[in-house]
Amino acid sequence: MSKILITSALPYINGVPHLGHMVGCLLPSDVYARYMRMCGHEVLYICGNDEHGTASEVGALKENMPVQEYCDKYHARHKKVYADFNLSFDYFGRTSSEQNKEITYHIFEQLDKNGFVAEKTMKQVYSVDDKMFLADRYITGTCPHCGYDKARGDQCENCTKVLEPTDLINPHSTISGSSNLEIRETKHLFLNLPKIEEKLVEWLKTKEAFWPDVAYSIAKKWVKEGLQPRCITRDLKWGFSVNKAGFEDKVFYVWFDAPIGYIGITKQWSDENPTKRNWKDWWLDAEGVRYVEFMGKDNVPYHSITFPATLLGTGENWTKVDYLKGMSYLTFAGGKFSKSEHRGVFAEDAVKEFPSDYWRYWLMANAPEASDSSFTFESFVNTINKDLNGVLGNFVQRVLKMTSSKINNTVPQGEELQAEDKELIKILQNRVNDYFKYMEAMEFRKAVNELRAIWVEGNNYISATEPWTVIKENPKRAETILRVCLNLIRIYAILSAPLIPNTAEKMLAKFNLTLANMPTLREFDVATEINALRTGQEFTVGEALFERITPEKMQELQQTYGG
Repeated sequence: MSKILITSALPYINGVPHLGHMVGCLLPSDVYARYMRMCGHEVLYICGNDEHGTASEVGALKENMPVQEYCDKYHARHKKVYADFNLSFDYFGRTSSEQNKEITYHIFEQLDKNGFVAEKTMKQVYSVDDKMFLADRYITGTCPHCGYDKARGDQCENCTKVLEPTDLINPHSTISGSSNLEIRETKHLFLNLPKIEEKLVEWLKTKEAFWPDVAYSIAKKWVKEGLQPRCITRDLKWGFSVNKAGFEDKVFYVWFDAPIGYIGITKQWSDENPTKRNWKDWWLDAEGVRYVEFMGKDNVPYHSITFPATLLGTGENWTKVDYLKGMSYLTFAGGKFSKSEHRGVFAEDAVKEFPSDYWRYWLMANAPEASDSSFTFESFVNTINKDLNGVLGNFVQRVLKMTSSKINNTVPQGEELQAEDKELIKILQNRVNDYFKYMEAMEFRKAVNELRAIWVEGNNYISATEPWTVIKENPKRAETILRVCLNLIRIYAILSAPLIPNTAEKMLAKFNLTLANMPTLREFDVATEINALRTGQEFTVGEALFERITPEKMQELQQTYGG
């Protein structure tokens, strides 16, 4: 058994997530965490809201409420959405916690002591109309490198180049739209990345063979272009005030304290039960921990460069990422999700339309791994109807109904397995091995494709063996076939659990079983599992697992959400 630390990029407190956010980091991390737990590993799955920065101040201003109250409101909304999507965090915390403040201060002091913090007077954009210095993300203009006209002041999401607000052409405030901007001097603290670069490059070299191309290529690009000192303070009120003389009127930049929040949130988790949990066992001088991060490609630079450099600069033995799963973007019908323009499905609305497993399945089957992917309702409806309803759901309901009507509501005894049954076991074991291989490698689209193929094998088997015909001349053989099929339902539930957990529980509940009493996946043997249900075990037919989505419903969804 291994210790596996999993973190998902911290969703910003401002607003609510859409399907792109869900598949960009949150859902893949949950599927992986569930799978690793089922393999018998000790898993700590951490996430939380990123709460500091201008976005919170502006959001609170727009809703006419104190910033803390605003963050409390949206933190509760986020938690509910993720619960509705069945995300299995061990702890979902907040970057504004006292625990994160304590660790942020400690890490800063170590960096400062080791000479990796520099003071520098910089020119920063001040909005005369907004009466405030603008955080980088609240300045928009044209990227000087690629010409993208919606580049932010910290990074161009089109070409991924890191920017300073003063680099932008024709900049304006995204708060008020005003272009009445001035460049004013203000003194700040910087993380001196060039001084840490040698250590960082040596560390990065150890990841080349293990990180996916999306992550490693972005990190390599940053280093190749030359690392620059990065400002870690801001002229704001909402955030951790800087613990250094002369800078008390400033706060730490959100991109400094937010990644440290993974550690701070773990300490929150630890502090709630200190006799059984020690956050240092996972983060500081920790032994035997494999750390996996999930995030969208726009967040990769900060987690492959800035955060590791921050930890390296302390001179302490902090746990650093072993595998960084960078995801591309999910678009909505080829365009962007936009709440204001009523384009796209947001997570709160999604679970009101269909159960979370519908969304979980489509998103992971179309996960934007090597490249961007696009959500359309036509694709969603076709996938749900064909895969979940037509393949998995149809098999489960067909087998249960047939056994109930032809025999009774118990698992039949039958006779010894025949050649075609043993051939099924052989085929399934090969596919299960491939499924596990892809899940281990976090190649989720391939894993889902293999899982679907496993479901298909059950349909192929029952169609080839025809128990409804065989039962007329050879009842014992028909019992054997149906016994195999009933055991396949249990097998499908176990294998599907990381992906569609609610459905998995429903399948097992038909036999009065739960996931809690299922075996680990570490040594999953189809030949053993195909006989796991005892003869005479009662089952219930119940309702179908899925409902077919009608063309009329698809049209209704397109009219409501666009696309």
